[in-house]
Amino acid sequence: MIKKLFSRAREYKRYAFLTPLFVLLEVGTDVLLPLLMARLIDYGIDGSDLGAVWKYGLFLLGTAALALLFGVLSGRTAAVASAGFAKNLRHDIFYKVQDFSFTNIDHFSTASIVTRLTTDVTNVQNSFQMMTRIAVRAPFTLIVSFLMVLSLSPQLALIFLCIIPFLALLITVLVRRAFPLFEKVFKTYDKLNNVVQENLRGIRVVKSYVREDHETEKFATVSGEMYALNCAAEKIMAFAMPAMQLAVYAAMILISWFGARLVVGGNLSTGQLTSVFTYSMQILMSLMMVAMVLVMLTMSKASAERIAEVLDEVPDLTAPANPVREVKDGSITFHHVDFSYSKDPNKLALSGVDLDIHSGETVGILGGTGSAKSSLVQLIPRLYDVTAGSVKVGGVDVREYDLEVLRDTVAMVLQKNVLFSGTIKENLRWGDPNASDEELVRVCKLACADEFISTFPDGYDTHIEQGGSNVSGGQKQRLCIARALLKKPKILILDDSTSAVDTKTDAAIRKAFREEIPNTTKLIIAQRISSIQDADKIIVLDNGRIAATGTHEELLATNQIYQQVYYSQQKGGLE
Repeated sequence: MIKKLFSRAREYKRYAFLTPLFVLLEVGTDVLLPLLMARLIDYGIDGSDLGAVWKYGLFLLGTAALALLFGVLSGRTAAVASAGFAKNLRHDIFYKVQDFSFTNIDHFSTASIVTRLTTDVTNVQNSFQMMTRIAVRAPFTLIVSFLMVLSLSPQLALIFLCIIPFLALLITVLVRRAFPLFEKVFKTYDKLNNVVQENLRGIRVVKSYVREDHETEKFATVSGEMYALNCAAEKIMAFAMPAMQLAVYAAMILISWFGARLVVGGNLSTGQLTSVFTYSMQILMSLMMVAMVLVMLTMSKASAERIAEVLDEVPDLTAPANPVREVKDGSITFHHVDFSYSKDPNKLALSGVDLDIHSGETVGILGGTGSAKSSLVQLIPRLYDVTAGSVKVGGVDVREYDLEVLRDTVAMVLQKNVLFSGTIKENLRWGDPNASDEELVRVCKLACADEFISTFPDGYDTHIEQGGSNVSGGQKQRLCIARALLKKPKILILDDSTSAVDTKTDAAIRKAFREEIPNTTKLIIAQRISSIQDADKIIVLDNGRIAATGTHEELLATNQIYQQVYYSQQKGGLE
């Protein structure tokens, strides 16, 4: 996992390798400072030699300047390497998600993917910087400083041999106890993001039903859960600092006591004792840094595993080795199709579907809620793969096509219409980036959208807010239909996408379809029979199976489900 994540550094690997080099040079100069200070005290001050004071004083300044230079360089390269690593990691995760099918996305959930792209990447970035800088500096400083103390006074070095194992054992115990809590924290982040996203997306519904208190309570519950987990983890890790301080003070007292005795006995000079004190601080500070690195690694280990899950996820929609790159026509064939969202043959959304649609036909699809109307049409552009059987477009199994070619041939206007932040022109050009202004106006007239766009002060340059919140549901639907038409598709799928427009506008859109795109295969999912009664063929779905197929007149004469829907709507219209 570490190797896989580190490979994301790519062009920043040079900075990642330079950082430890500069850190080692910085540590090398840092450990010389106490030694030079000892020489200055012993030969210069105690020896009353001004020349030695100047000599070792200049050496001290030069060494300190070098340490500063290497420290600045290591800080800069570490920052560049970690920021670049995080940039590449976010890039790779985002691009990986673009290849996911709806099944893959459902496996993680939107909120979880957002958390992994933000919080988890930040944690891993911080650890990456620590690993290239602090994780190199702390152990190396610890070892070199200990060796220097050992060379100055083996007796005082024994003090650290007692303290270091105690601290190492303590840190290990704390990390092992804290790690499971940090894992739970990041899962709770997913829940929190999900609550916030759901609330913001449905804020109009929340306010219209006066459910602010309920949403606030829901948020407070998840937030409180995160607070409790963080507190529990931090309470465990809080023992680290007092333990470190205890070790520092104990070491200082023991060094002062035994060091003074050694100085009096003539076995240690004053300058050497001063150096030992400095090296002790370096050793103990290194231990504290090691503890900090271990805490950060504990937190980021959970994040790294979550990121690796996304990068390791295998998209269940794969392209063939030699894909077909041309769709001959808009004909569609379903042959013994079974489909399950969970890939479980015992939990089928569609079962035994056989269907032939000729190129250029207009096909209506009718069925009750949960009859799998949307599931049926989503198999055509291969948003999902069939569990059994096959779906063919233009006489070729959709699994044999290049995905981009197939989806460029099929235009879908889904139940949940989505517009993006930007102008109306920018949203329409999702259908064709090179479309002229005249083409935009033409398709908008076909979709009956030009009539309301022309009333806006800025016309086609009107800015659409996030999610299309500044246009009505019917206006949003017509813009999405115009965007789909701009693709000049061989197959056009309207998934209940005229439900928010009046019957007159609905009829005008259907008339434009018949006259302007006669060669395009049109599949219209609708709740209103008036929207599909003039179709070449109408399919009635019931519990994931085709209950009947025929024209309006044929179904009205033979199919009970169709009759019930038709007469209930006629009765409702009369009332």
